Amino acid sequence: MKSGFRGPRLATKLFILMSLALVVIPWFSYLYLSEMEELSVDIQANAQLLTAEGVSTLFNGRQDLFYDLPLTPEGYEQLYAQPLEKPIQIDGKSNDWEDVLNFRVSYGTSEDDVSDQIDVPNQFYLVLGKHNDQVYALVQVNDDRLIFRDRDILRLDLSDHLRITFSGEDGTVKNLVVTMTEPGVTTAYLVDDKFRYAEGDAENRVQGFTTTNDNGYSIEFRIPLEMLGPTRNFGLAVVDVDNPETRAVESITSTLPSAGSEEFEAFGLVLLKSPEVLRIIEGLGYSGSNIQVIDAQRRVRAEVGSYRASQIQPQTDEEDLSLVDTWFALINLEMDSIYETIDSYLRTTNPVPEGQVIEESLSGRPNYQRRYTPAEGEVIIAAHPIIAQDEIIGTIVLTQSTDRILQLRRDALQRIITFSVLSLIIFAVLILGFSISLARRIRKLGAEATNAIDRYGRLQTNQLKSEIGSGDEIGDLARSVSGMLSKLHQHNQFLENMPRTLRHEINNPLNALSTSLQNLENESSEIAKIKYLESAKRGVTRIGMIVQNLADAANLEDALEAEEFEVINLQKLVQNYLVNCRTTHPDRQFEYQGTEQEVQSKVSDYRIEQLLDKLIDNAIDFSYPDSTITVGLTFEETRLNLFVANQGPTIPGDMVDNIFDSMVSVRATNPDNRLHFGMGLYVVRVIAEHHGGSVTATNLIDDTGVTIKVTLPRFLTIPNQAFAAS
Repeated sequence: MKSGFRGPRLATKLFILMSLALVVIPWFSYLYLSEMEELSVDIQANAQLLTAEGVSTLFNGRQDLFYDLPLTPEGYEQLYAQPLEKPIQIDGKSNDWEDVLNFRVSYGTSEDDVSDQIDVPNQFYLVLGKHNDQVYALVQVNDDRLIFRDRDILRLDLSDHLRITFSGEDGTVKNLVVTMTEPGVTTAYLVDDKFRYAEGDAENRVQGFTTTNDNGYSIEFRIPLEMLGPTRNFGLAVVDVDNPETRAVESITSTLPSAGSEEFEAFGLVLLKSPEVLRIIEGLGYSGSNIQVIDAQRRVRAEVGSYRASQIQPQTDEEDLSLVDTWFALINLEMDSIYETIDSYLRTTNPVPEGQVIEESLSGRPNYQRRYTPAEGEVIIAAHPIIAQDEIIGTIVLTQSTDRILQLRRDALQRIITFSVLSLIIFAVLILGFSISLARRIRKLGAEATNAIDRYGRLQTNQLKSEIGSGDEIGDLARSVSGMLSKLHQHNQFLENMPRTLRHEINNPLNALSTSLQNLENESSEIAKIKYLESAKRGVTRIGMIVQNLADAANLEDALEAEEFEVINLQKLVQNYLVNCRTTHPDRQFEYQGTEQEVQSKVSDYRIEQLLDKLIDNAIDFSYPDSTITVGLTFEETRLNLFVANQGPTIPGDMVDNIFDSMVSVRATNPDNRLHFGMGLYVVRVIAEHHGGSVTATNLIDDTGVTIKVTLPRFLTIPNQAFAAS
């Protein structure tokens, strides 16, 4: 009955196992590379901190580079233009200011005011920035009512506007008004001291844009740096007009007390990067790094380099790509998404505030910080304080991207993936070919084993031809199956020969028995009756011997399984056996040839004597009267040879291989009227094989007789065995 379940084929199983192994390799490789990346980043961070320390030594004791700024009125800060990485689009929106928007300064309310500053009237927020030769400003004004300028009114102070006071290129004080007629583009005018009337046409160098919101309005403008003159003096005020009828000025909120007023007393200073400080560090920058010199007031005095510039762009010229480069390019296309997915699980997305490392450095603690954001990736920020006369006057901040380390990890993982994929393909092909070959061999062996028996259960062959000489497990299986077939063949021969042999062997004693009984019935002489009675008894005895031989042969293998082996001196056993043979068979001469040394073997002495009985009986049966039967014992390193040779008829060539099978006899006649059932040498073979040996038959060189040789394992005594056992 065929099973309804069929599992995966051998090729599928091997492919799945190898695929799992090759999938695990990249994962463990990634974990290893991640650990190496962590180590490399830590090394880079420490090296970066040492670099920051080295740069800081260039500024130690240089107070002149940090305290050369004019003083401002108490309670007011200098106006600081933050360095911008790119120019600002003048559209009144704050989206371009994201990087520096947290540096905006509030004017128009005190720090003690705990109310919501969004609702404080006349309050504004200011942030300045610088890019190339332009100063940018974003002014966010809280105003509950915005009054735009009337184009028909010449006076510029009758609407909400900005007032800018600065020192011009010639060093004189100048006033500038930025007006709004509607949301959109603003107009700037140079005005008189009272900020009322324009002095000439609009100042087109100052460009601005206004947008309104629920809380007021925002003005975004830029002014050329050259307009501020060499001193960079600058002040700004927001003028609020709430009544559209009177258009009277309600309030003026300014960056300095006198900024935007009619009586000018003090300027603010637009702090820009110090040329001297920049000159010192500009030669220290390198690719993928940013160096900042920050003073004690947390203002950037100089800056060189950009850590974002190190990002490696993939090759896009497809015409110049080789096959290998194309493969790597395809991998790179998916690599970013893979890393983002993996890093989302393995990295933190809640970085420490960026300013913490600067605060700690300005407190006198050199430190570094690893910072990761999805937008920027991972960067290292190292800071070391600048000291002059036991006072911290600033800090060196060195920011560096880890893109190069990440790229090294990507390149390594890329090669691992490539190797894994190629290995998977190669192993898949090899495994598929191997499994196909293996399956074909197994199918061929199975088909041959199946065809060895016909549909009627009869053996077609006694051995297999396929895979017999193979040294692997399939070869072992083929040899096992072939051995099983050989035994089945012998058993079949036994069954096939049994009727003929039994008929031949039993008919003779039965005929003798029948004849004797008939003669006994008709015979009147007592002497003759005794003769025929003895003949009948011999016939019954022969039939009994036949039955006993069959029983012994059938039960021999089962009996051998229960035998216990022991180590004996086989040379002594053979010598004692020959002494008995000379007594029981006086009509034959027995001669011993072989070693006189002790030869040990682990055997059953009873079965060895039974084996010798069969060999001696066979030799007597096939030897000439008064001839010599030679018994010998020799040994090799691991084997010993027991042989019996007799002088008599030889074995036909076609019977040499079959003489040890059951119920096989080479006797053409039975002139001595003895029982020759063909079981003696079969018993010899079974006993020899059960002891791990073998038996062979060969004719003598001069064709004067036959030699039967039994090979058995030799028992080797291990030196110092007793001590080892103890």
